[in-house]
Amino acid sequence: MYGVNLGTLLRTCDAAGACMAVPRLPWVPDALAKGNTLRTGACVHWVNPLPWLASRRDRVLGVELAENAIRLADLPMAREPTVVVLGHEATGIPAEALDLLDAVVEIPMIGTGASLNVAVAGSLVLYKLAGLA
Repeated sequence: MYGVNLGTLLRTCDAAGACMAVPRLPWVPDALAKGNTLRTGACVHWVNPLPWLASRRDRVLGVELAENAIRLADLPMAREPTVVVLGHEATGIPAEALDLLDAVVEIPMIGTGASLNVAVAGSLVLYKLAGLA
């Protein structure tokens, strides 16, 4: 399943002209290789997430349910380099990473689910930021 999500996010990044930063976890290289269906090279940066986020000068947005979150419909197109942080589908963005965010974006839900699949949520936000949706 991880390969499918990473592959979907990688294709979305490619479509929007963005790069993907992924953590150096033991399962990630295999999952990324399995999910990558791009015909050409992908823009992937291997990072240690918390130090990398802390060093960013770009705008950093998290996709999470939180008070004072920006609704996806109200999210303006990015006018500056922007990092989108996605958390685990079950546990969300870790607390120590939440402190490094400039803002949080939420995707309103009508149905009974509490959240979307991480690849779907990330794709929606990236398309909105890129001005493609």
